[in-house]
Amino acid sequence: MIVPENLAEILKALGERLRDERLRRNETQRVFAGRIGVSIPTLCKMENGDHRVQLGHWAIALDLLDHAEDLEHLLAPKENLFEKYQRSQQPKRQRASRRGGK
Repeated sequence: MIVPENLAEILKALGERLRDERLRRNETQRVFAGRIGVSIPTLCKMENGDHRVQLGHWAIALDLLDHAEDLEHLLAPKENLFEKYQRSQQPKRQRASRRGGK
């Protein structure tokens, strides 16, 4: 499978950030790979941006690095601009002052 160049660059950058975060936490490849549940060669592939690594391995790694919420942004529905405009045109609710107009 040929990976488009822009995607390969994104994966490579992601792998570098994974490596940087692992090193920042002072974990060896052996320890971190064990925590993810992968072999050291698989962790090396992740850190090198190999596109063949399973998404599940990335999900576990992100969770261990306290970035699991980043997965929420994958394939997030795009906001419908028409609906956003309609919401902005609706009148804003206002509440009366608690002082009762005194």
